[in-house]
Amino acid sequence: MRRTGGRPARVEDVHELALGMPHVRVYAGTQNKPIYQVGGKSFVFFRNPRPDAFDPDTGQRYEDVIVFWVPNEGDKLAMVQDEASPFFTTPHFDGHPSVLVRAGRLGEISFDELAEVVQEAWLSRASAHRRATWLEEHLPD
Repeated sequence: MRRTGGRPARVEDVHELALGMPHVRVYAGTQNKPIYQVGGKSFVFFRNPRPDAFDPDTGQRYEDVIVFWVPNEGDKLAMVQDEASPFFTTPHFDGHPSVLVRAGRLGEISFDELAEVVQEAWLSRASAHRRATWLEEHLPD
């Protein structure tokens, strides 16, 4: 993903956008890192430092990883294979429809691109009825 205009995305935008989707509940996960859910299914969450996401130079675990669900493996690959993209994955997430991004790299995409990522994450986890209702209200004919 390359920034296509608009202001750079920020961590605050993740919270605002996730909470702006309908039927969302936020839970304080371990270490009080928020988990955003629709219908009891997570679609965005702030991940605790884990051994699979670390600085290759220092070995220090990343403390600022955000996980977003994606619709399918094809979308995931498109996001993580672009070398200019801040999105990545780890072997822990092989076969899992999600991508990771470090909060410190969110500014490499625009607010509009982040909004699309959050919306797609929500759509990939919402019930068929909620998804259809949202799409009907937000997509042009």
